[in-house]
Amino acid sequence: MTAAARPRHAKPAPRDAGRRLRFVGGNRVELLQGGDELFPRMREAIAGAEREVWLATYIFSDDDTAHAVAEALAGAARRGVAVHVVVDGFGSMATLARLRAWLDGARVRLEVFRPIDRWWAWLQPGQLRRLHQKVCVVDGRVAFCGGINVIDDRFDASQGWFDAPRLDFAVAIHGPLAQQVHGAARAVWARAHLGRGWRDEMRRLTNAAAPVERTVRLLRLLRRLRAATPPGSASTQPVQAAFVVRDNFRQRRSIERSFIQAIRRAQDRVDIAVPYFYPGRGFRRVLRQAALRGVRVRLLLQGKVDYRIAALAAQALYAELRSHGVRIFEYTPAFLHAKVAVVDDDWATVGSSNIDPLSLLLNLEANVVVRDRDFAAALSVRLDAAIAASREVDGIQARAGWRAALRRRVIAWIAGTYLRVGGVRDPY
Repeated sequence: MTAAARPRHAKPAPRDAGRRLRFVGGNRVELLQGGDELFPRMREAIAGAEREVWLATYIFSDDDTAHAVAEALAGAARRGVAVHVVVDGFGSMATLARLRAWLDGARVRLEVFRPIDRWWAWLQPGQLRRLHQKVCVVDGRVAFCGGINVIDDRFDASQGWFDAPRLDFAVAIHGPLAQQVHGAARAVWARAHLGRGWRDEMRRLTNAAAPVERTVRLLRLLRRLRAATPPGSASTQPVQAAFVVRDNFRQRRSIERSFIQAIRRAQDRVDIAVPYFYPGRGFRRVLRQAALRGVRVRLLLQGKVDYRIAALAAQALYAELRSHGVRIFEYTPAFLHAKVAVVDDDWATVGSSNIDPLSLLLNLEANVVVRDRDFAAALSVRLDAAIAASREVDGIQARAGWRAALRRRVIAWIAGTYLRVGGVRDPY
């Protein structure tokens, strides 16, 4: 029976519906804005690596900033550190040859996720499902996660160079949660390396350790945490955080569910910043309900557009959301690439996932959710400044009418077709 013909009462629930996030305490989480703050910290950590480095990214560019990261990776490998890098075959397609040249002879184990090196590669099933994670883990003790590709803040392959840096964020994690990021980075590298055998590697790496091993690992992490206190942390107290991945195996809607659960509990405010925004019906429903019960709901979306179809998709929802009290702002000082949110005063997330069908139902994504007032306050300050520099969408921009209704139907048809081609049958 097709999705269109299935009775409403028979609509299947997402495979991971009902699962809640597993928060881990004892972490130190630092907010980093842009590559200007991220890459020096990442290179410093790689330079101090003793055993291993794992890095996964959608884009590994060929500019000077990316070259400096590649040099740090190659330098670590030359001194005997096991360095594993995986890049997406589409996102890094144009720069892959340069990256290979940079790493040549350094014994870096480079893998490409779903490579597109021949024209018939486009015909392979699943090519729309891309590696969109941006994570780096050093010795299992410090991890970086967010929305920042390995690329200069002021450069884009299609847009060229620009004066103002794009708005983007990442986090640096010290503590037990870094081990979860470590397992996920190993698993996605293994998936690219082993092909069909990646599921076995995923199960092996994500299974809980035996009690004795787990205790030993925890004691080691605590000793490292006491010995090395990173400067400038957003919070000086150990905080609870969860690492959330979206895959096409067991955690198909985990990131979407984390947003929805937080918004349902919101009492004061919901602030979301993403460049690509086209949520499904369930996500839009909780946003409307939050606004109607008096929660301040603000969306920060693109004002400088890079992909016209993505901007049209978001704009198709303006009238619906504004009519229920959701405030929408378009960021105009520079390109927006941030994928962050703050709910009330103690819930925040930073990661790679947009709020659109590609991120929520197709791509491999990774977010960190933090339950901490100091961290949420630090991110709120950055978001408030960005919103203050943006323009608010008014009634004229979000007016409804037959043209807007037609555009919305066309966008919905395109999104549905894209998902079907990508093999997604879940309701959106």
